[in-house]
Amino acid sequence: MESIILRTVVRIVLPFIQMYGLYVILNGHISPGGGFPGGAILGTGMILYAVTFGLKEGIRKISPDVFTLMESGGALWYGVLGLGGILLGANYLSNKAAGIPLGEPGTLFSSGLVFLITIGIGIKVASTFITLFYNLGEGKTRVGNFDKP
Repeated sequence: MESIILRTVVRIVLPFIQMYGLYVILNGHISPGGGFPGGAILGTGMILYAVTFGLKEGIRKISPDVFTLMESGGALWYGVLGLGGILLGANYLSNKAAGIPLGEPGTLFSSGLVFLITIGIGIKVASTFITLFYNLGEGKTRVGNFDKP
């Protein structure tokens, strides 16, 4: 888009959108929210940038390969944390049975693995949103080790 007003507003508002997405992810274990809605906010902020400044500019700012790595890393993070319960002799994604404390309501870093799992989910969701947008934005734009514009 060529609107100077839109570009200016996006430059001002986008950091706040991204900070709010991080806030939702990082506080999801003690308040409503979490990895999925926070990741959706982060991904939507990145999409807003690409829509405003153009898909090629969005790809130039952050390569689709980075988002592919984030997608894989978020899923791997979730899986590795889930295996922690098994390694401690309990079920997959287990907290209490594995001896990991469940935490206290309202206390930021007291939720066991939930806080860390939420971060992995947020990374996965944000990167999936932007990857889908890139793939749908231009038929020839592919993510990963494929052709790019």
